[in-house]
Amino acid sequence: MIAALDVGTSKVTCFIAERDSQGELDIIGIGQDTARGLKAGTVTDMAAAVESIGTAVQRAESMADKRVHHVFVSVSGGAPQSAYAEISLDVSGRQIGNNDIQHAFDTANAGGAVEGREIVHAISTAYDLDGSRGIRNPKGMFGNELRVQLHMVSVAHGAFRNLISCISRCDLDLEAPVVSAYASGLACLVEDEKDLGVTLIDMGCGGTGLAIFMGGELIWTATAPIGGAHVTNDIAHGLTTPIASAEHMKRLYASAIGGPADSREMIEVPQLGEPELLSARQIPRSLLTGIVRPRLEETFELVRDYIESSGIAAASARRIVLTGGASQLQGVGDLAAEILEKQIRLARPLPIRGLAEAVAGPNCATCAGLLLYAAEHHDEPQIRRPLREHPTPQPAGGALGRIGQWLRANF
Repeated sequence: MIAALDVGTSKVTCFIAERDSQGELDIIGIGQDTARGLKAGTVTDMAAAVESIGTAVQRAESMADKRVHHVFVSVSGGAPQSAYAEISLDVSGRQIGNNDIQHAFDTANAGGAVEGREIVHAISTAYDLDGSRGIRNPKGMFGNELRVQLHMVSVAHGAFRNLISCISRCDLDLEAPVVSAYASGLACLVEDEKDLGVTLIDMGCGGTGLAIFMGGELIWTATAPIGGAHVTNDIAHGLTTPIASAEHMKRLYASAIGGPADSREMIEVPQLGEPELLSARQIPRSLLTGIVRPRLEETFELVRDYIESSGIAAASARRIVLTGGASQLQGVGDLAAEILEKQIRLARPLPIRGLAEAVAGPNCATCAGLLLYAAEHHDEPQIRRPLREHPTPQPAGGALGRIGQWLRANF
């Protein structure tokens, strides 16, 4: 059994899946809850975040009729950064095993540690055995010197530990952390795209995750601090309307590219702090487009700057894949193609058995990718870290739970 937990800015999603005898995934439980105590992937209120995570997991457990103990968790906060290392190992002519490769990962982890940051991935991007390049997997081969090129992804230590503490307080063990954009890429990209070079843009609520794949592996990642929530806030401020109404208008009427009929099509806008039905005023749809488009332009211009500053922009070829909840806004693909000057594909997760249509959209790509990571990548050598924090006792729920906790603490 595999449990995936996507802790986002707008929602917390949990998928529970089983693997059949052929290794195929079958999703047997799905749970969601509105994210509370989280902003841009970072914990801002631990008690509220624990409640949201616990509710999502509990709903998935109820559907699957299974108890979850270990979870693969998405990491979107903490400003993910890429760094690179090359490790040389003397294998003295013997057969190379997992221990040798793991030794390279552990060496990179020790040597690549940066104060205030936590390495969450060390991904082998290339192997060189006695001068022979292009080796995908050296396990079982013989040689004298093995060189391993590693791509290491780190996040801010505090943001990472706060997230893991929330997981532990829900009486769950961390199986492995996975950067959100990496997971979304595994869910949405086909093998040829990952081999030939592609940039995935995961347009989330609190931020926009970026991931460049080449040669079948993740070779660079980062997060731009602008997401769909910024578009919603712009609408709320620009039209003086409640956040909930702004989100509703964004989903139903917002467009990144204006049309000739927008000036004639009218939209009702409830006014902030007044009864909704009595205070609604009408505005042309073109006014909404005029608010949404500048923010999306800023997002893609920032994305372009991030990619160009990565130093490996050429690896992404001319192909961009968009996913994430904010990618569903009308006209986003056309605007991205105009600003980034590359081929654009709008993507949703590749089919997984048991994935209901309601959660098969781009906004659930990360959670689906966590399952694929668990099934395909987690058996490989990786960074070793303690899997469990010491959980803090939590109230059972409601007033009785809080009273019980107070009695235990004071008597």
